[in-house]
Amino acid sequence: MRVDVFTIFPALVDDFTRLSLLGKARKDGALDLRVHDLRDGAGGRHRSVDDAPFGGGPGMVFMPEPIFAAVEGVQEREGLPRPLFLLSPGGRTFNQEIAEELANSTSGFSLLCGRYEGVDQRVCDHLVDGVLSVGDYVLSGGEVAALAVIEAVSRLLPGVMGNDESSGVESFSDGLLEYPQYTRPAEFRGWTVPSILLSGDHQRVDRWRRVESLVRTLRHRPDLVDARGGLTREEVEMLVEEGEVELLAERGYT
Repeated sequence: MRVDVFTIFPALVDDFTRLSLLGKARKDGALDLRVHDLRDGAGGRHRSVDDAPFGGGPGMVFMPEPIFAAVEGVQEREGLPRPLFLLSPGGRTFNQEIAEELANSTSGFSLLCGRYEGVDQRVCDHLVDGVLSVGDYVLSGGEVAALAVIEAVSRLLPGVMGNDESSGVESFSDGLLEYPQYTRPAEFRGWTVPSILLSGDHQRVDRWRRVESLVRTLRHRPDLVDARGGLTREEVEMLVEEGEVELLAERGYT
């Protein structure tokens, strides 16, 4: 998959994505990441990309000229995977569903990292295809958000994680939070691993994990349960059998 990133800090993005799974994905060719310096589209000795906002106010705003020039220059030289998303707090909230959509794309996608007080609105109106946000908070720039998007999408690509089953049982993969995980030692400072995980009974283990996933989601992210249409009758019965009647009552199921 090809992913293009436009930023005034290309080294920040490039260095991070040369490490760990992302670095391996780039080396193996699963991820074709191309990072572009927005200042390449700027003129003048100082290669300025920002200016004061019309109407007054604090901070600086990305000018349209260098952004259009940088993006259109890449488009002319090597083509550009679309959609092109601006990373900004005012956009559609990025989630696992969007990550899966992008991972299944055959054309790849591109990211534009905002900074300062934002970008000239003409960039939003006439250049990008959409705006993505990684949450209801403000960052100094879109680079961290871009890295989050790249990592979330890349780990869904075939072969990137080594075990392709891993991404299918993680939080949000089926609208629920992931169940608790344990590893060696079986006892640490008097805290023991649930005995069922040591039983070797895969059917019981699967049921335990399902119950724990449901319980964790109901307690900490009931909004995710609501978004998937609530619990099924089978899930409610399972939780009743496991003694979670009080939790079900708190969430309006009994």
